[in-house]
Amino acid sequence: MKNILILGGTRFFGKRLVQLLLDEGHKVTIATRGNTEDGFGDQVGRIQLDRENKESLAKAVENGQEWDTVYDNICYSPQAAQDACDVFKGKVKRYILTSTLSVYEPASRAHEEKDVNPYIYPVTLGGKNDFSYGEGKRLAEAVLFQNADFPVAAARIPIVLGEDDYTGRLEFHIDHVKKEQPIGIPNLDAKMCFISSGEAAAFLSWLKNQRVEGPINARSEGDVKLSELIRWIEKETGKKALITKQPRKEDESPFGVPDSWVMDTSKAQRLGFQFQPLRSWLPALISQLSAVER
Repeated sequence: MKNILILGGTRFFGKRLVQLLLDEGHKVTIATRGNTEDGFGDQVGRIQLDRENKESLAKAVENGQEWDTVYDNICYSPQAAQDACDVFKGKVKRYILTSTLSVYEPASRAHEEKDVNPYIYPVTLGGKNDFSYGEGKRLAEAVLFQNADFPVAAARIPIVLGEDDYTGRLEFHIDHVKKEQPIGIPNLDAKMCFISSGEAAAFLSWLKNQRVEGPINARSEGDVKLSELIRWIEKETGKKALITKQPRKEDESPFGVPDSWVMDTSKAQRLGFQFQPLRSWLPALISQLSAVER
């Protein structure tokens, strides 16, 4: 049994991760602002904190508390990463940062981990409002890998989808097609990669047992052109999508990238993780969400 802390963990794939860890018999503590009901009752411990405040974060190691694994799902800035380096120094055996595909720019080829090397990436400190999302994550990785005295792995995951996705990014496309509203997509030939919320949680749980350090890409096997994704939605809704390259702001697709945006997962596969085929779950999810009236 491991003593595990999750920074975040009250919704979406973070909540699924908590359940997986509980099912494995681990002692789990959730650290959040305390604004979202998690539904785990007395199965988990809880710490209320502000991730952006170093003194608040220190509550996680009050009274000499030590952790086998810390999952950080809510680190968005280099300053937050540096706070973790300071607070958890000598207090954690393994630290797993939930990072993102957004550390890479869209490109015509699949990105390997070496394309953004956090061990040599120049560090600039600042809060999450000082940087774009992708740059904030690049810098957070760089701070942790360059400054932490504990082993760190960064799971670079793409857009996560599922029926429990509170962001509604896939539903945006389904609803726009249903209502015959325009969708702004600059490049229908661009390929995208995704991961399901269940698989994201399973990957993070698996990663705690690996010796690997550094960044590691994770996505479902395969990719999909945006044109094909739209065809799947058209099939389920019975409506024709209205695609435009000059949309209003509110009609811009959350998947509207200028070029393909995919990752190479050879590293994770060499370590033994088997990813689900994208086509084994995404068309079914589109069918499920299309049947829901919103």
